[in-house]
Amino acid sequence: MFIATHRHSKWTVLSFKGLFTLFMAMLLTACSGSVKRLDTNEDVMLSDRWNDTDSRLVAEEMMGDMLTFPWFRDYNFSNKGNPTVIVQSIRNKTSEHIPVETFINDIKRSLLRAGKVDFVVSGAERDDIRAEREEQELNAAPDTVAKFGLEQGAGFALSGTINSIVDSNGDQRVSFYQVDLKLIDMTTNREVWNGQKKIKKLADKGFF
Repeated sequence: MFIATHRHSKWTVLSFKGLFTLFMAMLLTACSGSVKRLDTNEDVMLSDRWNDTDSRLVAEEMMGDMLTFPWFRDYNFSNKGNPTVIVQSIRNKTSEHIPVETFINDIKRSLLRAGKVDFVVSGAERDDIRAEREEQELNAAPDTVAKFGLEQGAGFALSGTINSIVDSNGDQRVSFYQVDLKLIDMTTNREVWNGQKKIKKLADKGFF
C-alpha cells in the first residue's frame, strides 16, 4: 500500500512538472514577437500621433503650395538662379514629442529635389562650418582653403509652428494637428507666403 501511494505521488509530481514546462513553453511562444523590414514610404499607423508619413506628406504639400505663390514667379522674372532660403525656426507647440529636425529635413528635401530653391545653413551648423574654415586657414594648403567673405546670403526666411488639439470621450479620441508656415522677404520684411496644413485622426479605445 505504501509503495503504490509513493509511486502515485511520484507520477503526480512528474505530471505537474510536465504541465508546468508545457505552460511556460506556450507562454514564451505567445510573448515572442517578430520584426520585419518595411518600405520607408509605407504608411504604418500604430497610434493616432504625428508620424513620419505626416512629416513627409505635409512637407511635400506645403512646399508645393509655396512655389505656386506670386513671390516665386516674380523672383524668377527679376533674378537669375534660384531664391535662397534659410530656415529660422519651426517650433513644436504640441504636448507630444515631435522631431522637428526631421520635418525640416523633409521640407529641404522636397524643395531641393525640385531644383527650384537653394538653402543656406543656420545656427550651430553654420558656426561649425565657420570654425572649420578657420581651421583650414591655419592648416590646409593655400590653394585648397575655403575663403572667408563668400557665403551666400539668404533672401528669404522660413519659420512656423506645429500645434495640436486632442479631444477624447473615453471610447474615441480625435487628434488634430495644424502646421503653419510663413516665408519672409528678408530685404523688405514682407510676408510673401503663408501656408497651413491640417490633419485630423480618429482612434478607437483599443488604439490608445
